[in-house]
Amino acid sequence: MQWETVIGLEIHAQLATRSKIFSGASTAYGAQPNTQACAVDLGLPGVLPVLNAGAVNMAIRFGLATGCTIAPRSVFARKNYFYPDLPKGYQISQYELPVVHDGAVTIELPDGEEKRIGITRAHLEEDAGKSLHEGFEGVTGIDLNRAGTPLLEIVSEPDLGSADEAVAYMRKIHSLVRYLGICDGNMQEGSFRCDANVSVRPAGQESLGTRTEIKNVNSFRFVEKAIAFEVERQIDVIESGGAVIQETRLYDAVNNETRSMRTKEEANDYRYFPDPDLLPLVIDEAAIEEARSMLPELPDARKARFVEQYGLSAADASLLTAARETADYYEALVEAVGGEAKLAANWVMGELAGALNREGMEIGASPVSPADLGALLRRISDNTISGKIAKDVFDAMWRGEGDADSIIDARGLRQLTDSSAIEGMIDEVIAANPAQVEQYRAGKDKLLGFFVGQVMKASGGKANPAQVNEILRRKLAE
Repeated sequence: MQWETVIGLEIHAQLATRSKIFSGASTAYGAQPNTQACAVDLGLPGVLPVLNAGAVNMAIRFGLATGCTIAPRSVFARKNYFYPDLPKGYQISQYELPVVHDGAVTIELPDGEEKRIGITRAHLEEDAGKSLHEGFEGVTGIDLNRAGTPLLEIVSEPDLGSADEAVAYMRKIHSLVRYLGICDGNMQEGSFRCDANVSVRPAGQESLGTRTEIKNVNSFRFVEKAIAFEVERQIDVIESGGAVIQETRLYDAVNNETRSMRTKEEANDYRYFPDPDLLPLVIDEAAIEEARSMLPELPDARKARFVEQYGLSAADASLLTAARETADYYEALVEAVGGEAKLAANWVMGELAGALNREGMEIGASPVSPADLGALLRRISDNTISGKIAKDVFDAMWRGEGDADSIIDARGLRQLTDSSAIEGMIDEVIAANPAQVEQYRAGKDKLLGFFVGQVMKASGGKANPAQVNEILRRKLAE
């Protein structure tokens, strides 16, 4: 039997506010356990939550960027459940009336095709605390620093048909929230994570199969692996005569499998009701326009402009605009190098990206600034050095040995462009290799590379490659 996969993602983006959503406690990462949990976060008697206006502004920005409807009136609800890291016994969230709803994003699939993925809703809520197991024997520690941290939960339509599509969508939302400046996207710190709702059904069937929810997956690779495993597991269960149980499952990255955590709750299990301590959230046109004024050029628009303005391929433009910081670096580099857009793109995606990956660094921490790299690329454009030598100069710049010109001068790397000197070297190479000359003139054109290599070796790599090729072709044709 042929099977179809149906996936919806619930992405939790931690909003980049300095204080929590309903209290003034700090949201800074890495503090000692329970040092950033105030009376409101602890749910002590007599305290009242006060909504963080910055979190609302960020939610509106996301809604505008995804074509969502901004609700003029939304309501906070209490989601009741009992767990050690939830001191109040309920989580303040939104249920029937979310702050934004009914939008979409377009993702690019591995084969280059595009697909529209609907966004059902994005609602504001507070995060819970964190259970700690390491370092405790026979007991569990509770850290409430994260309790009350503002989250935007972004719920997709079940429009995703494979693990690849799910990862593409997750990357799209990750890029978008970082562009908007509403989330740092740090998956290692838990700032961006998702729950995946997965089901399978016979191909052509309209009704959905029973879904399972894979909780708290915090890397693109794990999302792909978890969904792939769960799809195969569900198919095996059904084809073996069993039935998929609606449940919450945990992904075990070590064993690459999903495991049952608990039976999946329905909405009525949480006994949602409007929070009596919070007034309805009313958003007027002034608040929407304020948020709109803060929107940057969005990734899709920037990609289209890069193709049009810089003559880049769609693939290159996608890579360069995937992160706002990379796109900013690239545009600064193009300006610094004087408009060599393709050369700049090749270096950002090549040497610079490689160095950043080796060091595990973000582009904002690069020791080579756009101005510094632009100065190096200008020396390629004016034939001062070859592209090959430029890579050695870049490595020296990365190590902090100076700027491009000082390194080039200190190492005597300026390219040899004196035609008469190059001709003299070529004459010597031709005279020293009569057999190869005869073979080349007999039609073995690939030997040109051999001669170029010999000349470059004789010049210590300093001869201008274009001149070497031109003069060699002329001399060998004589």
